[in-house]
Amino acid sequence: MSILIKDTTREERERIVAESLGNIDALCDGCMAGLAEMYQDYIDGKREIRDINMEFNARYVSGDDMPGRSSCGYEK
Repeated sequence: MSILIKDTTREERERIVAESLGNIDALCDGCMAGLAEMYQDYIDGKREIRDINMEFNARYVSGDDMPGRSSCGYEK
């Protein structure tokens, strides 16, 4: 089954994101709401999941948009 925007409806994309994330109500620890919002462009048909994930991973590795993170914490 393709998850590309061109091959899915909005409802299917909502289901794909919900099933992938699990508890998107964020009642457990408050972090899931941000993840659900991160995929809104995919649900709206604006950006593919692959692009969203690549951007997230690039920011995580580089530390961009992450206050207080300046390095991996490993000291030589």
